Amino acid sequence: MASHRFDPNFTDNVINGMGPNTTPRNRQVLGALIRHIHDFAREVELTIDEWMAGVKFINEVGRIYSESGQTRNETHRLSDILGLESLVDEIAHKIVVEEGLEPTSSSILGPFWSPNAPFRENGGTIMQDGVPPNGRVTKMHGVIRDITTGKPIPGAVFDIWQASANGKYDFQDPENQTPNNLRGKFRANEKGEYWFYCLHPTAYSLPRDGPSWALLQLMDRHPMRPAHLHIMVTHPDFQGCTTQLYPSDDPWITNDTVFAVKDDLVVHFKPLQGDDKAVLELEYNVNLAPKGFKGKA
Repeated sequence: MASHRFDPNFTDNVINGMGPNTTPRNRQVLGALIRHIHDFAREVELTIDEWMAGVKFINEVGRIYSESGQTRNETHRLSDILGLESLVDEIAHKIVVEEGLEPTSSSILGPFWSPNAPFRENGGTIMQDGVPPNGRVTKMHGVIRDITTGKPIPGAVFDIWQASANGKYDFQDPENQTPNNLRGKFRANEKGEYWFYCLHPTAYSLPRDGPSWALLQLMDRHPMRPAHLHIMVTHPDFQGCTTQLYPSDDPWITNDTVFAVKDDLVVHFKPLQGDDKAVLELEYNVNLAPKGFKGKA
């Protein structure tokens, strides 16, 4: 009879401790989680000191979130640093089509989206505090289309948010930005068109303190995110798309610390002439799949 260094029945005993009212999905997810955590601990022979360091790390994540008034979401940031959010996003949104328009690739939501962004008129600006120092104003426009027909989607909502030229989002920077600065929602017209003014995005560092920074240091990794625009495009009859757009000349697009860059999300900003409100132009068309559309298996 084979001998085991560790109790071979221990993990099964823990999993089987779940009661009869556990839903099938919860049983599947939690059972797999327990099994993988136990396998991890056995594989690396986790020490008591290392386990306790992990407990303290998780406690610190919660402390920062609570003391920040729930504005600093370290748990979300850790998911990004470990590539988990990008992986879950790919699992949830991958659609393969054999012909016609490709759906716009999704990317991570990130911790800075707000449900409170105001609706603004097409042709308006999200720079409600004016143009910041070193800011380059961009006219962004495009068409939102149905991938199955190529037709425009009137009434689709285009939600955009971005960091300012100093690399900070509004609620990180109350000294310089009012709430909902550099945020806005725009409703596509009858031709599926949207257009507005924003900033050319700026690369920025994740916070250089707290648990996420400590984890990056443990792995000898940099904290930089390439410049990007966040967008979320929705319509009641279509599968929404949350994604990020990256300038092609940004030096960090090949080494994003949260692994969110995809080739088709790299965009080209062009010089703009004849518009006294902007110096750059970005055309970006969004392709959505109807609800229930699965594409090629």
